[in-house]
Amino acid sequence: MRFDTVAKARQLLVEEGLDGALTRKHSPASARRRIFDGAAEAKLIALACSAPPSGRTRWTLELLEEAVVELKIVDRASDNTIGRILKKTRSSLTCESNG
Repeated sequence: MRFDTVAKARQLLVEEGLDGALTRKHSPASARRRIFDGAAEAKLIALACSAPPSGRTRWTLELLEEAVVELKIVDRASDNTIGRILKKTRSSLTCESNG
């Protein structure tokens, strides 16, 4: 971890408290608009943890990609974006036992 990152985290902690330092913020100056907000991420995770479609043994990123658009959770999504969001969760959706 670089020093400026530590200094920035320390400054956020002092100025905004623990919650402010730990909360991810989206920069309005960013070139890309976020596709998934917190509510949409929660719906995606709930969908990924639900039973897969009939005829399938598990959800794939491609199936989730189609399902989030079909269920109008988001207008569009890519399997890459969905994979990044699910990677942040603690549960592994690829194994049968999570503990």
